[in-house]
Amino acid sequence: MFAVVGLGNPGKDYSNTRHNVGFDTINLLANRNNIIINKIKYKSIYGEGYIGGKKVILMKPQTYMNNSGMALLDLCNFYKLPLENVIVAVDDIDIEFGTIRIRKQGSAGSHNGLKSIIYHLQSEDFPRVKIGIGNKRGGQDLADFVLSRFNKDERMDIDSAIEKAALAIETIIAYDIDRAMNEFNKK
Repeated sequence: MFAVVGLGNPGKDYSNTRHNVGFDTINLLANRNNIIINKIKYKSIYGEGYIGGKKVILMKPQTYMNNSGMALLDLCNFYKLPLENVIVAVDDIDIEFGTIRIRKQGSAGSHNGLKSIIYHLQSEDFPRVKIGIGNKRGGQDLADFVLSRFNKDERMDIDSAIEKAALAIETIIAYDIDRAMNEFNKK
């Protein structure tokens, strides 16, 4: 079984913000794979279904970004999931806008959602699919930037990146992470 966790903040005030591209990825995966996200448990809303013939939980923590690890820890403890079967979809300010990057493991960098997951799971050894959301403008506060919305032109590019992220996650589940990295981590 796999768990795909999209990071974001709950509520309409945060909908369609840069920080919520993880939630957007989960919504697309749910739509593409006929998975209904309507269950509440593990401090999250989630749905269960199949991707690539394998059982999957698609999860959107409702703990707010900085406490995402609490929700994921509950899920991992309940299902005894190996960390290599937990895929995190997350925004990233340090990669090129509109691109994705797949990693098997790694540090949190400046991302508080990843920091929370690493703290609660006591490990950096989980796959993540990062979506480049751009970087703050000179003098702009980082929190204000990640909670801002995309302009019309950016939205088209970010929707394309979310589509690639969903395809990459489907590839990880159906085949393996190495295949997904070879296919989607192209320069």
